[in-house]
Amino acid sequence: MSRPNRGACPNKECKDHGIQGRENVVPHGFFKSKIGKRRRYRCTSCSKTFSSNTGTPYHRIQHSRDAFDHVVQLSVEGVNRSAIARVCGRSWDTVARWIERACRSAANFNDKHTRDFELTELQADEIRTFVQSKKRVRWIFTAMEVSSRLWTSTVVGRRSYRNTRDLISDTTRRARDPESPLITTDGFVFYSRVVREIYGGACVYGQVVKTWRKNGVSTVDRVRVIGSRRQFANALATSEDSEKLNTSFIERQNLTIRQGSAYLCRRSLCHAKSEETLAEHLELQRCYQNFIRPHRSLKFGKITRTPAMQAGLATKALTFREIFFLAMVELLFDFKSRTSDLSNVGNRLRMAA
Repeated sequence: MSRPNRGACPNKECKDHGIQGRENVVPHGFFKSKIGKRRRYRCTSCSKTFSSNTGTPYHRIQHSRDAFDHVVQLSVEGVNRSAIARVCGRSWDTVARWIERACRSAANFNDKHTRDFELTELQADEIRTFVQSKKRVRWIFTAMEVSSRLWTSTVVGRRSYRNTRDLISDTTRRARDPESPLITTDGFVFYSRVVREIYGGACVYGQVVKTWRKNGVSTVDRVRVIGSRRQFANALATSEDSEKLNTSFIERQNLTIRQGSAYLCRRSLCHAKSEETLAEHLELQRCYQNFIRPHRSLKFGKITRTPAMQAGLATKALTFREIFFLAMVELLFDFKSRTSDLSNVGNRLRMAA
């Protein structure tokens, strides 16, 4: 991790940009910084020089990487930017700029690595919030693979058919060819329509409909939408976590999301000013929860795994340092898309049914 740029030139105008194995990048001495010496490299094809931080969120921050990581860590633990600036002794603008850089890098990492997981039980739900003013109500659609606790996808916007479809279709594209997964949602009207369009009859789908009265849940109805009683019984019998149809896992995750984002705290002045800002910070939080933070329900003996470890996407709990460098390295290379067309996925599911 100390020499992430050694394999390829980051200069987009270079003929060897992003090409690994040419050995055109060679050490080119050191340069001094406030925290010590840094290695410098040179591309023999274009004669451009760059440091190990080039292309990463750490580039030209004029502070240590540990200070940058500390600010990012606080932001995903529910601390707002003003409080981070006071605690860390930085200006508000510096903190905001660092977090924005980290959000973009985390979004790229999520897009590359939250793929090819096994989808056996999916739960989806929404979080109500607002941006800029309370009149601009927005919804955060979240999806979770229950057996691994993997936060698979997020969509921010209105509570509409389009955003509902974007959530389910994005999760389906990223998953390894699912075979009749168990899907559970609340009673929102568009879920059943979207699931039928994408999966047809190649899934087991039910809704948990709650009736509220006097600020409390009075009744809970479990409705079978797709699948027979026998299919539901078999799906719940083979489930590692669910004895009956429920959305408790995604609702608990939504609470964790609220606690980890200052934008979503209730009765707070720290609301997001735009949908883009909120969506970017949720990508940073999703990266943190999936790849860095061990999940307490995934403790096996002395080892507590992260959702990514449980889903087979990582072999250990990562750090922000590793994620930011890996996200930069992958921007230098052309990767073949591992996503399949949604219609092809739906056709295979219907054929399997």
